[in-house]
Amino acid sequence: MTTAPGRTVLLAAPRSFCAGVERAIDTVERLLAAPDREAPVYVRKQIVHNTHVVADLAARGAVFVEELNEVPPGSTVVFSAHGVSPAVHEQAKERGLTVIDATCPLVTKVHAEARRYAARGNTVVLVGHAGHEEVEGTAGEAPEVTLVIDSPAEVAALQVPDETRVAYLTQTTLSVDEAEETIQALRQRFPQLHGPSSADICYASTNRQESVEAVARQSDVVLVIGSENSSNSQRLVEVAQRQGVPAYLIDDASAIVPAWIESANTIGLSAGASAPAVLVDAVLEALRAWGPLTVREHVTAVEDITFAPPPDVRRLQ
Repeated sequence: MTTAPGRTVLLAAPRSFCAGVERAIDTVERLLAAPDREAPVYVRKQIVHNTHVVADLAARGAVFVEELNEVPPGSTVVFSAHGVSPAVHEQAKERGLTVIDATCPLVTKVHAEARRYAARGNTVVLVGHAGHEEVEGTAGEAPEVTLVIDSPAEVAALQVPDETRVAYLTQTTLSVDEAEETIQALRQRFPQLHGPSSADICYASTNRQESVEAVARQSDVVLVIGSENSSNSQRLVEVAQRQGVPAYLIDDASAIVPAWIESANTIGLSAGASAPAVLVDAVLEALRAWGPLTVREHVTAVEDITFAPPPDVRRLQ
């Protein structure tokens, strides 16, 4: 490929791990490092949606399973950052499993809201992507009264028993702008719509989207590091594309297609909240191999949020 002299990378900040992801990964690492550990550490689903994180933990001894029937009775199992439904908790109890719940506290907040609205007699409209683990877990708090939609176009077809008793919640990793469009459509359809006192879309998704939007406006192309099943990473690509800029999701540096960047003078670079920072460094190294590179960080927010480990693993410190 032809080298573009003076190529610049605009590095979006914040990027990479958020507090909920760090907490979930740390939970598994502490269990793996426990001096008295004799049995495997089982993890239901991917602890976070990143292939590199999962592969690293698996290499260190974590055993990832899809369902609890794959976990031997009496074992310890970790629930992922995305949360699970009460039915999954009940299944774990029936199998005599010791549960370490690494659900992100911000997802736990949405679960509590679902229970509260359902208890008040509301139909709960959950704005999110059907089939995503977080949505399945939240909807499972009150499945008999929860409806899942992911766009304004679905609002008109909603059937509810009482249009004055409708509440909405959202998946924590949605596009802020697209979620707002759906919420506005719900407000128009249900004027007495109830909603959470604070936004369900988490600070990390919001911050990363705002940073990518700002970087995209100054870039010829945007690369977002994250795995295909990472909702927050997918949303970052969409945010950049809405600025009229080509944007691509890459799992790591090996996924870069030279044609994407060969004519780009300025490359925007970010990483989803479940992507390790080391992958950002590797992408920068790969870009340097194609010619001179200037790296500038574009900071739109500073994050200082941390979450304490689950109680059952704090003793392992």
